[in-house]
Amino acid sequence: MAAAFEFLLDDEHRMIRDAVREFAQNEIAPVAAHYDETGEFPMPIIRKMGEMGLMGIEIPEEYGGSGLDTLSYVLAMEEVAKADVATSTIMSVNNSLYGYAILRYGTEEQKEKYLVPVASGQAIGAYALTEPQSGSDAANMKTRAVLSEDGQYYLINGRKSWITSGPVADYFILFAMTDPEKGHRGVTAFIVEGDTPGLIRGKVEPKLGIRASATCELFFEDMKVPVENVLGEPGMGFKIAMSVLDVGRIGIAAQALGVAVAALEASVDWARQREAFGHKIGEFQGIQWKIADMKTRIEAARGLIYNAAMAKERAKETGERFTLEASMAKLFASETAMFCTHQAVQIHGGMGYSKELPVERYFRDAKITEIYEGTSEIQRLVIARQVLGLRGSC
Repeated sequence: MAAAFEFLLDDEHRMIRDAVREFAQNEIAPVAAHYDETGEFPMPIIRKMGEMGLMGIEIPEEYGGSGLDTLSYVLAMEEVAKADVATSTIMSVNNSLYGYAILRYGTEEQKEKYLVPVASGQAIGAYALTEPQSGSDAANMKTRAVLSEDGQYYLINGRKSWITSGPVADYFILFAMTDPEKGHRGVTAFIVEGDTPGLIRGKVEPKLGIRASATCELFFEDMKVPVENVLGEPGMGFKIAMSVLDVGRIGIAAQALGVAVAALEASVDWARQREAFGHKIGEFQGIQWKIADMKTRIEAARGLIYNAAMAKERAKETGERFTLEASMAKLFASETAMFCTHQAVQIHGGMGYSKELPVERYFRDAKITEIYEGTSEIQRLVIARQVLGLRGSC
């Protein structure tokens, strides 16, 4: 099924897309239902994706990545998400929330030690920002980091929740308050090794969807983190978190696009085969209108995503933020994913409600795209503030 905006892709982009599509459909799609049912972390697949360079697409080759552009990243994300949203979630965190943060703000020593193994797929990274009482309201975090009297380490106590890849991560980017009186200007980012004493991994969350993407709480009890593991400078944590979320939202938008396309393709196949009242159901106007709305929203979402990807590329030269473009893409694409997967279930009728077909999994998986890395409500708040020129963002 032809996609819009093909004219924006060069031969290398098409080659990357086609290679990832072949891998995703041959290696990921056949086992996606198994991992969804069991909730197992798909480590064998993640290792293969690492060998293909998919766990650090935009990371320069000297740091273990592929050194490609943002458009290559969203093309790859779409194809992986078409096969399995959970697997694409693991890929997204490694590439954006973890990898981009260290690439942009880390020292050379930090990049060599903590970026190379994750970008090459030999280790798993995670991003620990959310707490039980604070998600997008990051300045309200309760986790505290206190500098030791000799200035050699920080003593960290607190709790984080909904940490993607938390149960299996080798390294974490952790945000904690170092100066609560300064509010969001008192947040500092740290790189934490997964075997650090005092880091306790809580229960794995029993989620509605993306079940193969392991998620858990983290607890910190007098955990010592050396000062050389501060990411950026003390007090820069909130700035780092927000800039990284801009990148993450582009990835989630591409993820949402992938599952929306999967829902559309399944619906088209079903409408061509399924008969009712002596006709293929695709001949009925009611089904045709659903297909038309799905296709139109998908291509509109694709345009916003490609626009955000190109804005991020321009930012490499200008240093400007691409918050507006990323939030618009994430908002529209995630709501498109929910619309399309809902229509897919309806088009399939009773079989759409059965685990014998993947559309019910698409429906469950799509919902999270409206929630994580900033809910749809937060995206609307960010967009409105950008358009109105109001200070503050989320």
